Amino acid sequence: MAKQPVALIMAGGTGGHVFPALATAHELQKQGVHVEWLGTQKGIEARVIPDAGIKLHCIDVAGLRGKGRLSLLLAPFKVLLAIWQALSVLRNVKPDVVLGMGGFASGPGGVAAKLLGKPLVIHEQNAIAGMTNKILSRMAWRVLEAFEDAFPGATETETVGNPVRGPILGMNDPRERYPQRSGRIRLLVVGGSLGAKAINDVLPHVLADLPEDQRPEVWHQTGKRTFEETQERYQQLGIDARVVPFIEQMDEAYGWADLVLCRSGALTVSELAIAGVAAILVPFPFAVDDHQTENARYLAQLDAAKLVPQPTLTADYLKELLTEQFNQRETLLDMATKARALGRPEAGQRVAEVCLEAMKR
Repeated sequence: MAKQPVALIMAGGTGGHVFPALATAHELQKQGVHVEWLGTQKGIEARVIPDAGIKLHCIDVAGLRGKGRLSLLLAPFKVLLAIWQALSVLRNVKPDVVLGMGGFASGPGGVAAKLLGKPLVIHEQNAIAGMTNKILSRMAWRVLEAFEDAFPGATETETVGNPVRGPILGMNDPRERYPQRSGRIRLLVVGGSLGAKAINDVLPHVLADLPEDQRPEVWHQTGKRTFEETQERYQQLGIDARVVPFIEQMDEAYGWADLVLCRSGALTVSELAIAGVAAILVPFPFAVDDHQTENARYLAQLDAAKLVPQPTLTADYLKELLTEQFNQRETLLDMATKARALGRPEAGQRVAEVCLEAMKR
């Protein structure tokens, strides 16, 4: 009896790494592949992956940027410990392929895969490759990227897009959704899995300053840390809004929205494109290498979204911008249609195909 093929996926930290990796895991499972996961106890994967029925192996590893002198001095020893732990996991799991999709565990796991002679596939979600993936790209069997030129100067990369969750792939075309609507504009506010305090702080005041008959319907995902504070702000200002810490069913949220106000994490940008939704993108200004600005440009440079740098996000400017969008339903449809044309719905299938190819090498 043939042995069931095994894939070990390495991804963690935030939803931007975990959810594309989970979408790929589901594609691999459809092909009869047994999937296990390498991550940490501190990231979102500690909750999401066991809930998805996938075995999670955790190692002790954290980022190095912005650490104090003592942490940097101890870093080589911590990295060696993490590699040793990853080697132990790989020897136990015996994967036929190792897929790295970002997060702190990918570095030690990728090195362990190389040391054990396991085929390593890496996928970069952002428009600018992170430090870990830049290093792993030199030892990987195949390098995949969501956006072109994420690895400047590299010759052997394949642009595939970002894998997204299945329900978003099945959403109707915006040309079917938007023309059916009338009345108040529906505004979806999303800050990623961790929220966006700058947006949470300014938006309720902007809405309070609008005439009541011009206020949009609002569905606001705040992130857990600022949920109560933001909800209280809406209540104090007398604004009727649906305020939640997290949205599980993003296909429902995107399908409801006429316009999305959000950060420009790689997964968010990819989901907006595949769903076909108009958006105002406010990149997180402190993201490593300012990669969120580059992510946003993927849509904004073709008028598929508006790019607003956070320093520009004053109450007056946002009020003017929102008022302009609210009075232009045709403009929203045009943005949504252009975004849809930039989507790569086949990304998850392609990443899974590459992993299957690696198993047969």
